[in-house]
Amino acid sequence: MKTKIYSLIFACASLPLFSQVGINTDTPTATLDVNGTLRVRVTPPAATVTGYQVLAQDAATTEVFALDPQLLIAASGTNTSVYAAKKNTGISLLSVGVLGDFKPVNFLAAERSIGSAALFNDTNSTYTIPSTGVYAVSYSFRFGTGIQASLLSSGTGIGITRTRGAGAGVTTLIDSRTFNGVNLVVANLTISDSTINSLYSFQAGDRVTFGFIDPGITLTLLSTSVASFYIYKVSN
Repeated sequence: MKTKIYSLIFACASLPLFSQVGINTDTPTATLDVNGTLRVRVTPPAATVTGYQVLAQDAATTEVFALDPQLLIAASGTNTSVYAAKKNTGISLLSVGVLGDFKPVNFLAAERSIGSAALFNDTNSTYTIPSTGVYAVSYSFRFGTGIQASLLSSGTGIGITRTRGAGAGVTTLIDSRTFNGVNLVVANLTISDSTINSLYSFQAGDRVTFGFIDPGITLTLLSTSVASFYIYKVSN
């Protein structure tokens, strides 16, 4: 008799089980339905969030789902438009000149200090506006050494353009500043810098470019320069 019972148990154990299991409930509604608290004694830390998902509970059904961490960031009200970049070396001007003497500085997404790389296009060095609204923008350019005072008086400066529309679109110079030179007697050099800080209204899909305005600038004058910018949405 015992042999028959054991044989029956083993036979049942070998069958696949598809039933729902409930803990503290007689009517489970999922593969595992726990009506109570959950305690985990040990949770190993993750060195990075890459390739990981978090667990979140549906407030209505109490069901647990795997969730992309970026969705939590977006839901928390984090400003996903924030972007900043700084270029200390390798500054050059893109060969594609727009609006006469304006040429974009060759910023790269890899030079960002904060923000999503997806917001920036390396090919034409543009930041793409993610959603319509008012944005705070700051753009600074400083010559370390090598520029002549005579060049400063010719309208040399920095500018910000906005390109709107599909394809090539329509490009507009939305702001510009000229340089102010200071002669250093000891070094016999001229250091010049200029900064733009203001608020601008943009439409989703607008491309913003940070560049240089001057017909006579040469790349050799850019070797010791520093350029940086930041941009973020402040209002709808």
